[in-house]
Formats: sequence, C-alpha cells, structure tokens
Amino acid sequence: MQARSFLTALAAALLSLVLVTTGLLWGLERRSPLHLVDQPLQLPRAARFVPRDAALSVHWLADSARLPAYAQAVAPPRQRRAARDGMRQWRDGAFALAGLDFDAELASWVGPDLSLTLLDASDTPGWVLALTSTDSDGARRFLQRFWQTRSLAGTDLQISSYRGMGLISGRGALVGRDPQPLATALIDDDLVLLASGRGVLERALDVSQLQEQHQLGDAQLGRDIAELDHGMALITASPDALRRWFELPSALSGLEGMVAALQADNADLLVEGRLRWQERIDAAPWTVQQDLVGGSGGRASLMAQLQDPSRLLDPDELHPLAQWLGPVLKRHLAQQPAALALLELDEGPLLLQQQPEGWLLATSHSQPELSAVDDQLKAQGLAQSDLSGDGESIQVWTRLKRQRGRSAGVEASLAVARSADSDRDWWGETLPSLVQRQDSRALEPRVQQWRNLSNHQSNPAQSLMLASKPARTVLADWQPWTLLQAMAGQTLQPRIQGLSLSLEADRQDEGRSVLPLHARLELG
Repeated sequence: MQARSFLTALAAALLSLVLVTTGLLWGLERRSPLHLVDQPLQLPRAARFVPRDAALSVHWLADSARLPAYAQAVAPPRQRRAARDGMRQWRDGAFALAGLDFDAELASWVGPDLSLTLLDASDTPGWVLALTSTDSDGARRFLQRFWQTRSLAGTDLQISSYRGMGLISGRGALVGRDPQPLATALIDDDLVLLASGRGVLERALDVSQLQEQHQLGDAQLGRDIAELDHGMALITASPDALRRWFELPSALSGLEGMVAALQADNADLLVEGRLRWQERIDAAPWTVQQDLVGGSGGRASLMAQLQDPSRLLDPDELHPLAQWLGPVLKRHLAQQPAALALLELDEGPLLLQQQPEGWLLATSHSQPELSAVDDQLKAQGLAQSDLSGDGESIQVWTRLKRQRGRSAGVEASLAVARSADSDRDWWGETLPSLVQRQDSRALEPRVQQWRNLSNHQSNPAQSLMLASKPARTVLADWQPWTLLQAMAGQTLQPRIQGLSLSLEADRQDEGRSVLPLHARLELG
C-alpha cells in the first residue's frame, strides 16, 4: 500500500513537472519573436473608423517594438545586426512620415494593433493613423506630450468638440518637410486617432457612426478575413488605388477591390489575397489543367505557366485575366513574334521560360498542331526543315536573308526549333536554349519558387516566377514599393532576390466573382 501511495505521489509530481515545464516552454515559445508574424487575423477596433471605400487600409497586428528582434532572429548569422538595424530604420521611418518619433513618443505605451488609412489614391491623400495603448493612461500621456512639444515650438492649437469627442488640431513637424496639418482624438482612453487635418478626422468619426459605411460592419470583409486566417497585417485596397498604383487597365470594369493578408516566412514576404468583382464575371471560368513545371529545365530568369494562352491573348475575351494579363504578355513578346504565334495557337497548359540563350516553350504533346504552327510561321516568312542527330528529330524554321557585296548569296538564320519528348513538345528560339531543357538543376531556383508558391494554393490558373533582375524591374514601377523605400530611408532594390505571383481559377461567392491571388517576395 505504501509503495502504491509512493508511486501515485511520484506520478503526480512528474505530471505536475511536465505540465509546468510545458507551460513554461509554451510561454517562451509564444514570446519568441518568430510568432510575431503568425497572428490570427481579425479586424481591430480601429476598423470602425475606416471607410469601406478607402483607397488603402493597413491593419498591422504584429508588435512594432519587437519587429527588429524578428528580423534579427530569421537573418543569417553574418547579417543579423544589419537585418535588425534595417528593420528598426524601416519602422522608425514609417512613423516619421506621420511626424512621430517611435523611441521617444511611442515605444513606452503603444500596443501591437495599429491601423493606417489612406482615404484616396491621389499624390497627397488624406490619412488616419490609429494607435492602441497597452495601458489606460498611455494614450492620454502621449497626446499631452505630443501637443505640448509642438505648442512650445510655436504651433497654434485649436481645441474643440465633435460628436461628443475632444479634438485637438494644429501643425506637426515632419522630418525634411514643412509642418503639416494634424488633428487628434482620444477614443475610450486607449485609442488615439491621428489624422492629416481636422476635416479628415471628422470624416473618420462620421463613418464610425454608420455601420453600413465602416469596415467593422462589413460582413463580406469578415468572411474574407476568416478565409485568409493568419498573418501579421491585413490590407484592403480600392479599385482606383489598384489601377493607379499597380497600373491595372481601366477595362477591368466591375472590380470591387482587394483584401490580402501579409505574412512573413523567414526573410520572405507572403501575400494571400482576394480580388473581388461587384457581380459575376460575364465569362467562362478558367480551366485548370496539369502543370509542366516539374520536368522543365534551363537557366531561366523568367518562368510563367499559363492555362489556355490562346484565350488569354484573345482581344475579344471578356474574362478579367485576359483583359489584364493578355496585353502585358503581348508587350513582353512584342519583339518575339514567333513565340507569340505559338502562344496564340496553344490551348494550354504552356510553360514559358526566358533564358540567356533565348525563349523556351513547353506545350502538351502535339499541341498546338504542327501544321497550324507551320502555317503561322510561314506567314512570317519562315521556312521549315528537319534536322536529326543522336536519335533525336528536330524541326527548325529559318528566315532566309539575301547577302550583298563580296559574299553575295542567301543566309539562313534560325528563328524556332522544336523537339518532342514522350509527354510534351519543346520550342526554342535557339538550339542552345532547346538543349538547356535537359539541365533541370540549372532551373532549380525557378522550380523552387513554384513549389513555395504552390504550397499555399490548390488551383493555380496563371503563375509567374521571376529571378532577382526582372523582379527588381517590376517592383521599381510600383508606387507602394517606392513608399516602402522612402520609409526605409534607403534603396531596397539590392535585397530583392526573386518574386513569384499566381492567380487561381475564379470562383463564385454570393453572386460575385473572386480571384484568389498569391505572391512571395524573396529578400536577401
């Protein structure tokens, strides 16, 4: 009996030790900076002050004070200090755009949730910044010091009441700029609204009184967030902002906007988003077929997998993907008419690669039909012939040029070469590009991009994988990237190691069409 009591007591003690140890480890794990980027997505209280039609809203859910620790934790050992300092500089620069000094004015009280709203997509949009406090008095102390400092610097303050709330307005000093109009309001003692002027702040307060106008009362947005699940930030963008900042064509009529979750995977940034249309897309959904990436090869700086490219390039196609991506693809291949002719004939799937040796295409076996391709290329002035060697038959199309002078005659220059495998056909701009398909290791970076992207989706319709150089070119033209670099106080272009994007097949949701999108930005 005593032995049994001893064993029972020992088991209870061990169980208690295990539970305590597990609790401590769980607590330490939750405090790890790595968990900053894995937050359950939900709209913060500040969303009540965000209009549904705002050009851009960013709800940041990660603790800003601990972001440098996260950057340091995921960086390679030799780059940890630089990563930490770079993240600190980016964070401080973001708050400096609103005239705030993070260390001096915010670090001691600001909570993990903050929201930034741009009301329109103009060059100087009105904005509202919402900051939460970790204690009941931090926000009040901040406002007192904030306006006291600016009053001592000569700013004239105006104190008034609007909708029962106290408003203070004046001018704040922005680094490197003339003082700009600012207005603040304190909500429930723990939420500060800082806006670019009294009128902007009053609009936010007006919206908060009307459930049908603010984000917190948007049931559709709530369903989107539940589907996106986790992230460190929630982003919404209006149709006007998408068209202006990302150069989307005006032909995308009916575009309702975008909602996306921003996540981090070590040093990479992941975007899981949804593009919505106000009504059902008046076109057949995209048909998703098998992928051709797995058996590809070559030193590609660009790789794109396209479903039904002939439909994508059809000028009469009503589907938004064709209206959006079709013109982009045509511009990319404008100087490569032979490759463009192949895409216009192919019903997909098709794999396009851009290599130093020239473009390379992979298509399903005997698709498009050889006779149809021959007719198209003959119309471009190309002549077809056959080559054979090492048991492989290759069709080539050449352009004949008459030579003048001492070496008068006719010269044939290669335009397209074709070789068939057991399950697919390969089309290359040059013979070396065709040979490169056999070196799968050379394309491993693009294939790995595809694998990383496909892990976060189930139904890719169109995909694009870019190496560092073309990725930097793409991002250089995007206004949001320019803003990020301004906040960092330095160029971020050298850090870009790659960019991959994909769109799923569209689906229907309560009478509206939805296009899920996925992106990964690789940063070194």
